[in-house]
Amino acid sequence: MRSPIHQPRFGIRLVTLCLSVAMPLMTHAATEPPAPAPNIVYLVSSLDFAFWKSMEKGICIALKKNGYKFKALSSNNSAETQLDNAKAAIASGVAGIVISPTDSATAPAVLALAQAAHIPVVIADVGTNSGEYVSLVISDNKEGAYQTGKVLLQGMQAKGWGGASVSQITLSLARNNGQLRTAGFRQALTEGGVTEGNSRQMQTYTAEETLAFTQELLSDAPAIRGLFIQTDTPTLGAVQAIKAAKRSSDIAVAAFDGTPEFIELFKNGDLMVSGMQQPYLMGQQAGEALAQHLQGKIVAKQIVVPILVVTSQNLEQLLPTIQVTVFAKVTD
Repeated sequence: MRSPIHQPRFGIRLVTLCLSVAMPLMTHAATEPPAPAPNIVYLVSSLDFAFWKSMEKGICIALKKNGYKFKALSSNNSAETQLDNAKAAIASGVAGIVISPTDSATAPAVLALAQAAHIPVVIADVGTNSGEYVSLVISDNKEGAYQTGKVLLQGMQAKGWGGASVSQITLSLARNNGQLRTAGFRQALTEGGVTEGNSRQMQTYTAEETLAFTQELLSDAPAIRGLFIQTDTPTLGAVQAIKAAKRSSDIAVAAFDGTPEFIELFKNGDLMVSGMQQPYLMGQQAGEALAQHLQGKIVAKQIVVPILVVTSQNLEQLLPTIQVTVFAKVTD
């Protein structure tokens, strides 16, 4: 999979544009105040997680660069709150909405409200089961999980654990991206002749939830040698549980997405591989797509952002890209 090695400079340049966007407004004569900038709202699943914060930053920078005001409203992983936030945004007269829905089944209700109000919507990750939208910015979740699974199995084979049982701790399978990650990883297991052990399905996406899930899996199936956790912060809970059980030397861990803590996990051997989405870059693409649509330009119905399959072997090479497109560490 191709890695966008030159993207860090692009991200930093966008921040500079974002900071300078208000400057031309000061040149207007005092008797002719500029028209207020249109408002865009980002309906985000939860701002308690690094992934969505990086996504938010990318969206903000892209929209401000194009002259729009921006506000993020967290749904706190609640479909009811998401719908309330959508109603409030529409009532305030927003020009457009970007949404990262709580899951794919809850997105259609928001899309229907926006369509009735003639407000364009761009979906940033997760996806929807139905409804009208301008563009969907997504990663190739199935391929990313498949490639991540292949690396995990290769690593297990090298340790002499070939054919041992592997378990998953998945996203909610009400999310399209959770379904795709599960299917991609299972494809790797099937091709590798590996038996899939018991799985658990996240609901709160916290480290504490996955710590408890991991403890259950280690107790129920002590023979497992591989574990795939389908998103970033929960991986920290899984690693903690594995360490507490003194199993760090005999369980290989694969993850999806990434947080800065992953750097040490790779270096310490606690993490074998992670298929990292690039949320900051995805946010930029989503914000730019909505801005282009509002300016009357044609926008692709689906925009696919590459996934970086990261291991301890390629970490140093990819780290400059990861710092920007995954962790959103850009110059403000």
